[in-house]
Amino acid sequence: MSDDPQFIYKEEYWYISAFINAPKINGAEKSQEIDRLIKERFGNLTEADVYRKDLKDDILEMVKDVYIKCRWVPYLKNFPYKEENSELKFNTLGYFQFEVEHYKMHPEKKEKLTPMLIQQIPFLVLAVLKDFSNREDNEGLLLDLESPIYVFATSNKIKPVEVEWTQKNIEKYKKTIAYWTVIYSGQWEDYSETLYSKRIENNLSNRLSELHFIRRNSGFIYMADDNYTKFFDSYMKEFVLEPTPRMRSVLFALRSINESLDLLFLKTQSEGFMDLETIEGKIRNLRLLRGLIQTKLSMIYNELDYNRRQHYTSVLKHLLKEFEIDNVVNRISEKFEIIYDAIQELYRKHNDALQERTEKGLNLLNLLFGAGILADLAGVVMLALSIPENSVLSSLLNGTISLIILGILISTTWFFLYMRLQRKKKNVGKAVDAIIEDGNGNIVLIKRMYPPFQNYYALPGGFVEKGEKPVKALIREVKEETNLDIKIEEKIGVYDAKGRDPRGNIHSTTYRCSIKGDTSKMEMGDDSSHVELISIKKLQEFILAFDHKQMLKDANIID
Repeated sequence: MSDDPQFIYKEEYWYISAFINAPKINGAEKSQEIDRLIKERFGNLTEADVYRKDLKDDILEMVKDVYIKCRWVPYLKNFPYKEENSELKFNTLGYFQFEVEHYKMHPEKKEKLTPMLIQQIPFLVLAVLKDFSNREDNEGLLLDLESPIYVFATSNKIKPVEVEWTQKNIEKYKKTIAYWTVIYSGQWEDYSETLYSKRIENNLSNRLSELHFIRRNSGFIYMADDNYTKFFDSYMKEFVLEPTPRMRSVLFALRSINESLDLLFLKTQSEGFMDLETIEGKIRNLRLLRGLIQTKLSMIYNELDYNRRQHYTSVLKHLLKEFEIDNVVNRISEKFEIIYDAIQELYRKHNDALQERTEKGLNLLNLLFGAGILADLAGVVMLALSIPENSVLSSLLNGTISLIILGILISTTWFFLYMRLQRKKKNVGKAVDAIIEDGNGNIVLIKRMYPPFQNYYALPGGFVEKGEKPVKALIREVKEETNLDIKIEEKIGVYDAKGRDPRGNIHSTTYRCSIKGDTSKMEMGDDSSHVELISIKKLQEFILAFDHKQMLKDANIID
């Protein structure tokens, strides 16, 4: 039996970063809705929903006796972020905070709770939030679903006896402490001593009766019971817990800006679908967002300079380092420089093309000028041959010259109209989309693997290749993305509204299709991370990529 002390679980605080569009989304109402959905999910949880079958009995018991309260905490208001992946707009950065306590009414059961058990519950909640975020009424909400839910676990008792947390004892009991400092890590017995030593670095507490650890995705606080009662609510929440989700929301915003810059850079390299003025406007907005974040960070740096509360400043310094904020800011600054260089190069290419077109226009003007010379030449010929001015021969000569001039004028006009039409065609991308019905009330949808609308559900489809007929392109794209063979039943329409596709001016032709054979061979392809049949009833609640929901409405699939 191990001589290591056992930390007794007290409670948890969870955090998930988010953007909201305040005119569309009421954060307080959404927090209540999330609260209700989680409780409903826990109330209906079955063994099949639990990933760790060896822990299923404990997990099913835990979710039946858990206290959860969710609230929305705005951090940066007037933060005009537009997601490049989906073109959705937001104006507030913040986070949802969850107060969580297992066995609140049965504290004697808390002794069996371990980090391995605790980590299972946030995974279940994250799945609930992913479904929640896909609902159409949540278009004004963007959750950080790429990161795990941040878990701050706390303890206020140790068995069998209290320990004085000198560095010697921290080292002595580092294995037990290490499991709690990184909640999502698991508790494998064959971890190396080096890993355990790494996890117990940076104990932020300045008291021998406490342990304070903050990691990238979880934190752990132990305080002797008397200290917990006196100081947790009055001090720890304000100076240790609250700075953590704030910094994490800053990191979420910086990551979002970074991803937008990556997408914009790719657009500068896709000249067929590019509007430089639009891209420049987006970059200016991203610079504004970076400035707002740096202003917030400046306030934190001022705290470090002037705040004399040593423990608090230690926490702030640690958070800046743990979340690598300075490194992310520097990478973003470098990307701004790269994308500006790319835009300047594109402007140079456009100016060269403009100059070439101007020279062609001047050549045509020279031809017109030459037409004037032709008219003068006609007069010289008439004079040299002594042709009377009003004679039939004179009229014939002037008529011929006039026809030549008219021909040049018509050719010039046609040339300019042709070039304008070609430029317009060059800037239009052709795409196709398929509404595929299985005959049983379901529609085939893919989940997009790449931006724009990465991880959003969409109709199968893609771009029409040069020289390819739209129906051939549709059959090819559906096969590539779903492995299904289809029969095209009817054309629904052409969708060319301005701004329908973040990549540029892209027109999509949509067709209603049926499946040849059955869906047994259906599987994801190169451009889809997932393919599945979705019931028409469920589609009503989905947020779909692009204007695919309108396509379904026009096909009378949904209302």
